[in-house]
Amino acid sequence: MKLACLDVGLKRIGVAICFDGNIVLPQNAILRKNRNQAAHDVNAFLKAWEIDKLIVGIPLDADNSEEMQRRIEHFVSLLALDIEVVYQDEQSSSIEAQELTQGIFRHKKDGKIDSIAAKIILERYLEKQ
Repeated sequence: MKLACLDVGLKRIGVAICFDGNIVLPQNAILRKNRNQAAHDVNAFLKAWEIDKLIVGIPLDADNSEEMQRRIEHFVSLLALDIEVVYQDEQSSSIEAQELTQGIFRHKKDGKIDSIAAKIILERYLEKQ
């Protein structure tokens, strides 16, 4: 089963994939200009990789978790999906991604951190399976 994971942010969407249930690979992040463009780009990505299940990071127990959860669920509703969507707690995944990559590359706003956060979220999901 081919899995993909999204770490949905207001400016970038981190993306990771897994084909064998073990190895998770971060992909190039999707830069958000607007919701419709981002939804189109996500749909194109999922179709190109023939993804069977989508894991979406969602903040639980954070200060603004209800608002972010609402925004993320609204974004997912814009996707034209006929695959299963599962929400996974993303608590501190971006902080963990920054710590993992400290000194490896400059932390630019190119989405690398977001995609590594998506990788962490997908690995957490796989650990529960």
